[in-house]
Amino acid sequence: MRRTTRTVRVGSIPIGGDAPIAVQSMATTDTRDVSATVNQIRRLEQTGCELVRVAVANREAGMVLSKIKAQINIPLVADIHYDYRLALMAIEQGVDKLRINPGNIGSRERVKAIVDEAKSCGIPIRVGVNAGSLADWALDKHGHTPKALVESALVQVRMLEDFGFQDIVISLKASSVPFTLEAYRMIAKVVDYPLHVGITEAGTPWFGSIKSAAGIGALLASGIGDTIRVSLTGDPVEEVRVGWAILKSLELRQRGPVFISCPTCGRAGIDVAGIAAEVERRLSDLKTPLKIAIMGCEVNGPGEAEEADLGIAGGSGVGLVFRKGKIIRKVKEDELVDALVMEALQIEQQ
Repeated sequence: MRRTTRTVRVGSIPIGGDAPIAVQSMATTDTRDVSATVNQIRRLEQTGCELVRVAVANREAGMVLSKIKAQINIPLVADIHYDYRLALMAIEQGVDKLRINPGNIGSRERVKAIVDEAKSCGIPIRVGVNAGSLADWALDKHGHTPKALVESALVQVRMLEDFGFQDIVISLKASSVPFTLEAYRMIAKVVDYPLHVGITEAGTPWFGSIKSAAGIGALLASGIGDTIRVSLTGDPVEEVRVGWAILKSLELRQRGPVFISCPTCGRAGIDVAGIAAEVERRLSDLKTPLKIAIMGCEVNGPGEAEEADLGIAGGSGVGLVFRKGKIIRKVKEDELVDALVMEALQIEQQ
């Protein structure tokens, strides 16, 4: 059962409560380059990104946020460190959410200035704390432990609460999966704010995806997490794809196809691996939820394919194409991909 939290609204997207777990990412472009940033965000939108964050490292980046926001269709989050004036500028530019670490903003007065403006404009704040940048007092008190991460976040959350602000989302990220799991489990017991979960600096697309699936998946499976970001070194579009794959694998949300394919063995009479890879390449951007099975022999193939929305079960250079459990046609192996893709596209267009 999913943990009960309050709901925080980021533009048009609710986070927490009974809202769907939102998938988000972060642009890798120089925010000052409006055209490049907008183009990348539009690619993210097409892939299913529901919130996007941009780095606001200087005044020039802050000054173009409204231009970026005017050209995209999803909520825009400003990532701010150190300079409270950039946060105030981002609010003035109309962003939908701030991501700050109050501990590196400076004095309480500067944090209060941000909070007052955010409250006035109805903009939520994500308190983001990472294991790699813990304050000295937390390290001295607890060492480099999940407890230090949790206490750092709680101190900052309490500061915002002292200023009468509760429109808060919390993240506690580490590159270590066990470290991250323990931190989120600890904080989930003591606050009811929505939690943004992820494994920070997870790595390259291959290993980082596995690492993120292990960490984010474990938290979501235990009911912890209201929005997710997969952090990969590479094209952020892949972050969104992996995020949706995690949600679909846990049957928490559906968007686009879920592919089922057998691992192949000596009984396979067709090139299951090649066919499955080609089908996934050609259909991965579909938006309609579909269960698509690519099976290679008579042992599990017909049963799995019949239970899927679409599927093929092949053998000896030919295959049967199924739709909703009914055989549509029998085709040669080199026609299987085209036949399956055609059926999927027909469903997408209905």
